[in-house]
Amino acid sequence: MISNLASPLPGSGGRAPRAHLHSDAPRQVLDGTWLVRSFPTPRHVTDDDQGIWSPVEVPGHLALQGIGAPIYANVDYPFPMDPPFPPDDNPVHDHRLEFTADADVLAHPSVLRFEGVDGAATVWLNGVELGTLRGSRLTTDFETTGVLRAGANLLLVRLAQWSAHSYLEDQDMWWMPGIFRSVTLLARPRGGIRDVFVHAGYDNGAGTLRIDVDVEDGAAEDDGRDSGAGENGAEVSISVDGLGDFTPGVDHQLPSVRPWSAETPELYAAQVRTPFETVNLRIGFRTVHVENSTLLLNGAPLLFRGVNRHEHDPRKGRAVDLGTARAELLLMKQHNINAVRTSHYPPGAAFLDLADEIGIYLVLENDLETHGFVTEDWHRNPSDDPQWLPAYTDRMRRTVERDKNHPSVLIWSLGNEAGTGANLDATAIWAKQRDPDRLVHYEGDQRSVHVDLYSRMYAMTGEVERIGALADPDEDEHRRSLPFVLCEYAHAMGNGPGGLSEYQELFHTYPRLAGGFIWEWVEHALYEIGGRPVSLYGGDFGERVHDGNFVIDGLVHADRTPGPALADLARVFSPVGLELAPDLSALTVVNRHHALDLAHLAAVAVVDGVSTPIELPPVPAGARVVVPLTPAATNGPVTISLRRRAAGDGCEAGHEVAWVQHVPHRPAPTLTPVPLRLGPAVFDERTGMPVRLGELDLHDVAVSLWRAPTDNDRGTGWEERDLPPVAVRWANARLDDLRTRLIEIAEDGDALVVRTRHGLPVRSAGVAATWRWTTDGTALALDLSLEPYGPWPCDWARAGLDLRVAAPARQVTWTGYGPGPRYPDTGQGARYGTFTASADDFAVRTVRPQEHGAHLVDDALIDLGATSLRVLGTDVSLTVRPWSRATIAATAHDHELPAATETWISLDAATSGVGTASCGQGVLPGYKLTPSPQRLRVILRA
Repeated sequence: MISNLASPLPGSGGRAPRAHLHSDAPRQVLDGTWLVRSFPTPRHVTDDDQGIWSPVEVPGHLALQGIGAPIYANVDYPFPMDPPFPPDDNPVHDHRLEFTADADVLAHPSVLRFEGVDGAATVWLNGVELGTLRGSRLTTDFETTGVLRAGANLLLVRLAQWSAHSYLEDQDMWWMPGIFRSVTLLARPRGGIRDVFVHAGYDNGAGTLRIDVDVEDGAAEDDGRDSGAGENGAEVSISVDGLGDFTPGVDHQLPSVRPWSAETPELYAAQVRTPFETVNLRIGFRTVHVENSTLLLNGAPLLFRGVNRHEHDPRKGRAVDLGTARAELLLMKQHNINAVRTSHYPPGAAFLDLADEIGIYLVLENDLETHGFVTEDWHRNPSDDPQWLPAYTDRMRRTVERDKNHPSVLIWSLGNEAGTGANLDATAIWAKQRDPDRLVHYEGDQRSVHVDLYSRMYAMTGEVERIGALADPDEDEHRRSLPFVLCEYAHAMGNGPGGLSEYQELFHTYPRLAGGFIWEWVEHALYEIGGRPVSLYGGDFGERVHDGNFVIDGLVHADRTPGPALADLARVFSPVGLELAPDLSALTVVNRHHALDLAHLAAVAVVDGVSTPIELPPVPAGARVVVPLTPAATNGPVTISLRRRAAGDGCEAGHEVAWVQHVPHRPAPTLTPVPLRLGPAVFDERTGMPVRLGELDLHDVAVSLWRAPTDNDRGTGWEERDLPPVAVRWANARLDDLRTRLIEIAEDGDALVVRTRHGLPVRSAGVAATWRWTTDGTALALDLSLEPYGPWPCDWARAGLDLRVAAPARQVTWTGYGPGPRYPDTGQGARYGTFTASADDFAVRTVRPQEHGAHLVDDALIDLGATSLRVLGTDVSLTVRPWSRATIAATAHDHELPAATETWISLDAATSGVGTASCGQGVLPGYKLTPSPQRLRVILRA
């Protein structure tokens, strides 16, 4: 084992790959407490039984159980790039388990199955070497017949962290060795069922079915079309509930079947039997193909509303249990997500059963990525080196064979970010030959010669539009014949992603665009082991090579708590488009479901808190109808909501699927001024700024144009690679260091007028501010005008004012948009209403502190304990946080922020969008805040 770590060849000793089948044959799960000992390098390994053996849990990662440490890297290999050689600094961990084999397993031939072992391993049972493991997220079965025995058995797994195959597993995630999926003994009865391959198609109400069966003991392993009889005379029978009995290996025509789709995940229970074993299957009839550059499912255009999903648990790493996976898929369905790309490896096998049952389209990805070679222009990339071909084909074969019976799998993906080369071409050709009923995907080779989709990552909206319109001059005739999919887009890191609506509008406009997959579903934070539950990222475990918090980029947090972007995505991804006429006389309804009409949804109008049903006419999939309405007699908002009539599709009855809202114009609030006495306010005559309002002391009132940079502000937008990130531009301009000069304090009728200038150090640019204060004796009104002057070197982050109060906020109650925050290019899921949130929820805390939590408000009450501050205005962007922006920007982790002792409040007339420049396009032009006159009108009441 030690001598072959540098071999690029596949693992040895394993049986030919086959589907994971639900069998009545005996099985014995070996999960639980194992013992482990460790060596610093392969040269230190000994074969004796000495050393310190410590208990570990299997499934599990060693680094999360106090043995070694996690390493996070996105692109770079954390070892020298010297393929196929691993580094000498290569920890080796011996795992051992003593167990007694179950008698019912011993009664048959048997195999030992490993579903996932991160690293390179050799396996011994009772001192007999069974073989080696390569391909960390792939299943391997070893023969144990004649080795497994009655009484005590000793299983030993010697696991090295690095090997030649580490060069093929450079996915954007944590490097963590360990046996992280189940280990199982499987009885394999003679005359039992070795493998099954279901081919089930659908066409206009009719179905086709062929079930190929491979029987143990003598049946052919490779042709996939066995007659159904084994060497010892075992006959195969097949029955499908509601459809009858079938002969294996024969094409059957079925005049009437129900189709499988994510909207209607119809499954037929089937049984494949020999006298010695029964396998239970669930069959879904569906056909996926390409026609006229359009992706079709069951004859109708298919739009992916997808996410990329890594397997991740903040305490267990990639050892994700079935309950967590089910909850994830239900949460996706509740937010109008219909597809998952299994980035960048096959998930646990049971996940596929859930996707079939719940209804999720899968792009199932091979366990392959060589991204680190991009740093040297793909020199010596294994993808084009013939010595690696067996490993490439082995990985793809194990991926396809395991999951080939799942209707949820529409597309096989060759891998991710592995460059180009003959080895990838070969795996694509093999996959299409082995399974012609599915499509093949690979983003990295834009020739698209051997794949069925033109796939890109993070293409900007302008280019996506050209591709959709078949107007991209770089495309050849072949590529124009392919549907287009964004396998990754809208990088959901920190505050963002911005620009979701613009992408979705393009998907709805051009049939060639088959949608895409948000990067990504879940943040990969790890919780500190043995301490308080704080979220950690790259570099927090002493890694010398790492990519920081780039692993914190999900729609949901590591514990699956939704971030604000998930509500926005649900609105953007809604399968029903709604548009209200400006005069409220009509509602336009667009049914964007794949096949469903809208009979399962009930429409209601909500006016002044009262719900009134709306009768919808039939709206077939793909149709647009206009529904006349009787305009509501109200000065308030009108909301139209479509809700499920009954529970289903992972949602409860009454679950909202789509909504639209009309919010009438609201004039800015005013006060009736009294002769200038400043009412409840006290001003500092040296600065012209208020220092007290009623019983509330105000501190540090000042104009501000800066924000604590978001992850996207720190990235370089792909449309402006020649420019530094906007956060650097702000820093170079010293936007966070405006210097104030008081021009004058004067009375103007009933108003106190203060004029100030706020300039950038070193430069001649700045803003001139006019503060016009009035009072009715109980509250203070501000009309603030900002006028830029001089040559501005950068755009602004925001335009408004900051103030500080010396008490922590408890909660905020507001009328405006909520419950989530809203920036110019986010907040699609925020609607107008009245909401209450704790101070933390209003602020929106992130693993790496940054700008977040701006809410558009008309009326907000900030509870400060003994006092409060009320803010009135129209669409005022309000931020309430316990720390200054400087403190937020200087802090690396949320848990490192100081305890709340005060409150920083920002009131903005305008803010910049957030974009997705952490990976992708930056803020779209319409959402940038260029230096321009701004006006903020608010009323403050303490």
